[in-house]
Amino acid sequence: MSYFAAAVVRDDGGWTAAEVSLRGAADIDEVADRLRDVDQDADLSLLFVEADDTYLVILRLDEGEDLRVFGSDSAYAEESQLGALLVGDLKASVTGLEDSDEPRAAVGGDEETEQPAVDPEADPVGDADILADLGIPAQKLLSLCAEEGMLPADVTAEICQVLGCADQVEELREV
Repeated sequence: MSYFAAAVVRDDGGWTAAEVSLRGAADIDEVADRLRDVDQDADLSLLFVEADDTYLVILRLDEGEDLRVFGSDSAYAEESQLGALLVGDLKASVTGLEDSDEPRAAVGGDEETEQPAVDPEADPVGDADILADLGIPAQKLLSLCAEEGMLPADVTAEICQVLGCADQVEELREV
């Protein structure tokens, strides 16, 4: 399985992005260490791991501590060693949703009367509220992941646009 792993870290000077190699990582703690190595003093570190245009995993460290993980689909753990390493220990479906099993009714008289919270084929796992304090609530993250035709790279781009680090990540892709 091929993957792209981009770290974005924020400190007093703003956002910085770097590609991170996950080759040979033995466990999730080692992946977190590699994220910390991008900038030891970062206030916020995020790692976006996109695999085979199918799966997205987001890891977050606040001030180098308290690792939080979100995966777009638990099936990634069964598909590859890297997937097992990143999301294999996430047993429960997404957290941070109050009524995640219920369809969302559209407000007003729009034609879209009900919109499922997540892709019925996918089983998101981990902390869907991972980016809530950055302007991307759980429901928005899940809807981005479930949107028809959206690749993991597109979801990362949308998130980074909101965060203000889209240009930095795009530069990594062009290398």
